[in-house]
Amino acid sequence: MTRHGNNATNSSVYSYSERKKDQKQAGYGTEKMRLGKDAIKGFDCCSLTLQPTSRPVISPQGYIFDKEAIFTFILEKKNTYNKQMKEYERQKEAEIKEFRDNAAQEEEDSKERFEQTEKNIVTKRVNAFKSSDTSTNISNMREDRKRVLPSFWLPSMAPQAKKTKLVKPDKTVYCPISRQPLRVKDLVTVVWTEVRDPDNKKSMIARDERYQCAVTGDTLYDSTHCAVLKPTGHVVTMECVEKIIKKDWQHPLTGQTLTEKDIMRIVRGATGFSAANDELLAERDRPTMAIA
Repeated sequence: MTRHGNNATNSSVYSYSERKKDQKQAGYGTEKMRLGKDAIKGFDCCSLTLQPTSRPVISPQGYIFDKEAIFTFILEKKNTYNKQMKEYERQKEAEIKEFRDNAAQEEEDSKERFEQTEKNIVTKRVNAFKSSDTSTNISNMREDRKRVLPSFWLPSMAPQAKKTKLVKPDKTVYCPISRQPLRVKDLVTVVWTEVRDPDNKKSMIARDERYQCAVTGDTLYDSTHCAVLKPTGHVVTMECVEKIIKKDWQHPLTGQTLTEKDIMRIVRGATGFSAANDELLAERDRPTMAIA
């Protein structure tokens, strides 16, 4: 395509650039945007509040949460479950009551039909030589058809809205990020090791270099692969795990014996590169522009 090919309007073909330009002006079609570093949270920020954590905890999937925020989330989910369960039990009791009432009504109706049949046992005389009218009339106003209302728009003939049947709620609380089952006892308290720089007078939140590895002292960034040691909650780099911890599988600070399950990887923070972050393309669905 030439330099001014996007501005060519004398072509008989509706080009891709023209279609995208019209979609943007008219507000049609799926809108996509590439997220940058500023649109993604840092590695030490809460996944719910997106702010630096004061009492951090980590989920089994490696997501950092503030203790107050994740406990509030779990409590709200449990309260919602209790409300839904009460509604479900109320509906179940109503169904049982309705079933019993219907059974009792059917029994009463069967008794009445039996009694009516016993009272009306009368021998009827059949006239075999009576001429029968073979002509059929399709009028709605003849004999019993007067009571039939074929008009579907009348209120008495319209379909009735039934109450929505509730489904038994799920008691499991799922992680708001990974959508995996989450329990309070699975959360591990994270212990950050602050960077000790006497020359830096800024507050902890305003610093670019806030935390460091608890063993090697390397500064932690969004692009650094980190892990939490489950027994104590200390944060170390994956380089430290591979070169130091996995040699004898002992905690460098306490001497405790470690296993593979005691090493919890932290989900990396915002780097803006697709190699580090999985979801960097944001989409918003809008009405599609149909082209004849």
